[in-house]
Amino acid sequence: MRRLALFLLPCAVAVLVHLWLAQRPSFAPLDNNTHPDAPLPFYEVLVGVLSARHHYELRQAIRVTWLGYIRDHPRFQHRVAVKFIVGQHGCPIPEEDREDLYSCSLLNFSEPVTGQDAEMETVTVSDPSVLVPADVSAIALDFKVLHPVVITRLGVFPSGTRPELQSNVTVKLLQLDQEEAVVTARFSSISTGTMVNWVWYKPVEQFILPKGFEGTLVWESLDSTPLTTVNSSSVELNDGGGVLKFSSIAEGVLPHRSALGFPGLAGGFRFTIYDEEGLSGLLRGRSTRMEEHASRLRQEDAALQEESLRHGDMVFVDVVDTYRNVPSKLLQFYKWSVGSADFNLLLKTDDDCYIDVDSVFMKIDHKDLKRKNFWWGNFRQSWAVDRIGKWQELEYASPAYPAFACGSGYVVSHDLVQWFASNAEKLKAYQGEDVSMGIWMAAVGPQKYQDAGWLCEKECYLDMLSSPQHSSQELITLWDRKRTCGDPCGCP
Repeated sequence: MRRLALFLLPCAVAVLVHLWLAQRPSFAPLDNNTHPDAPLPFYEVLVGVLSARHHYELRQAIRVTWLGYIRDHPRFQHRVAVKFIVGQHGCPIPEEDREDLYSCSLLNFSEPVTGQDAEMETVTVSDPSVLVPADVSAIALDFKVLHPVVITRLGVFPSGTRPELQSNVTVKLLQLDQEEAVVTARFSSISTGTMVNWVWYKPVEQFILPKGFEGTLVWESLDSTPLTTVNSSSVELNDGGGVLKFSSIAEGVLPHRSALGFPGLAGGFRFTIYDEEGLSGLLRGRSTRMEEHASRLRQEDAALQEESLRHGDMVFVDVVDTYRNVPSKLLQFYKWSVGSADFNLLLKTDDDCYIDVDSVFMKIDHKDLKRKNFWWGNFRQSWAVDRIGKWQELEYASPAYPAFACGSGYVVSHDLVQWFASNAEKLKAYQGEDVSMGIWMAAVGPQKYQDAGWLCEKECYLDMLSSPQHSSQELITLWDRKRTCGDPCGCP
C-alpha cells in the first residue's frame, strides 16, 4: 500500500499544482488604460526593469536611488516612466523538487523498488525483428541525470536478428562538450561480452554520476559493417523511475551541431540508483514541502500586491517567474507597453543594475538618438552558444549567436517594440533574454549603435551608463558617491 501511495504521489502533485495555479488570485497589470478613447500617457523614455518576484530589496534600492531621482527631478519626472517587470506567478514547485533551478519542471520520480541494487536496463528488446541495420557509422543518445546513478555496463545491439556480433564497435560515455570519455567498452566478434535481452553488455569502471550530469552515449562502428539500430517507436527507454531524462531519438530529429553521432539507439547501458534511501526520503517529504511552499507563495503574492499598491511602479506579466521564462516575460511587457503608454524609446535594464540617468539622457539629447529602427547598447558578437549549464541552448542550431546587446541596459525605438508586441505569440523564446533579442532582431535588421558605456560585467567607470550584478547596498553606495562627488566609483 505504501509503495502504491508513493507511486501515485507525482500524479497527485501535478493535480495540486494545476489547481493551485487556477485558484490563485490574479494580478491585474497596473496603469492599464481603462478608457479606450482616452489618449495614452506620453513619455520620451519608458524604462522596463526586469525583476524577480523575491527581489524586494533590489527594487527598493532602485526606488531610493536612480528611480527616485527621476521621480523627483523636474526635468525627468514627466519625460520618463519606470516600471518593474514581475512575473504574475511564482513557481509552485519547491526548489528541491525541480529538475533545475532555472525552470519550473517537476522531478517526476517514482519510488525505487526496495533492494534495487540489481542493475536496470535502459532498453529491453523482446522481439529481435525490430532490429535493423543503421545507415550511419555513429549513433548517439544524450541524457541528463536527475538523481545520482552509477553506470555499470555499456551495451551494443547484435548484428541483425541473430545473437551474434560481426562488427567492431566502440561504445563511449562522455560528458557533453568533453572530448575524453568517462568510460569506454569495445566489442568485436571474438569479444562480445554478455547478452541480456538482445543487448551485448560489458562491465565498465563505475563512477557516481551526480544530479545535473549531462552525458552522451556514442556507438561507433570501426569497420564497414553497419551498426544495428531500432525504430524509436518500437522500444521504450527505461528512465529508472525518472532519475534519467533522455533527449528525443524520434525519426527525423536534427542532430545537435556538436553531436558525435545521429540521434538514436545502437544498444543501451545498465545502471543502479545511488542513494535509494535519499530518493525515498525526498518523495516522502514532497507533500509537506509542497504545502509549505504554497503557503510561502500566498504570502509572497500578498506582499507583492501591497508593494504594487504602495508604489504604483510594477507591471505583472502572465508568466511563471523563472530564469528560463525571462524572454517571454520581456515580450509580455512589450505587449503591455504599447497598449498602456506612448513613448519614443524603451530602456530595458535589470534590478541589479546601476543606471547613470544624467549621462543616458545627455546622450539621447546631444546625439539625437530619437530614431526609428534603432537599437542602442553594448553588443557582443560571435558569442558561442553553450550546450550545458545555466545558459544551455539546445534549440538554436548555429555555433554562435547573432550580435546582441548586454542585458544590463539597452535602448530600442518604439517601432521595434511595436513589432515585438505584434509578433510576441510567434517569436520563439531562447535560453536568455539578451540572446533572444539578438535572434529576434536579426529578422528586422535594426540600426545598431555601439556604446561600451553599457557595461556587460560588474565594473565601475566614471563614464559608464550602466553597471550590472550589484547587491542592493552596492547600488545605494554607487548612487551616493555619484551624488556626493560625481564619481560612482569612489570619492577622494
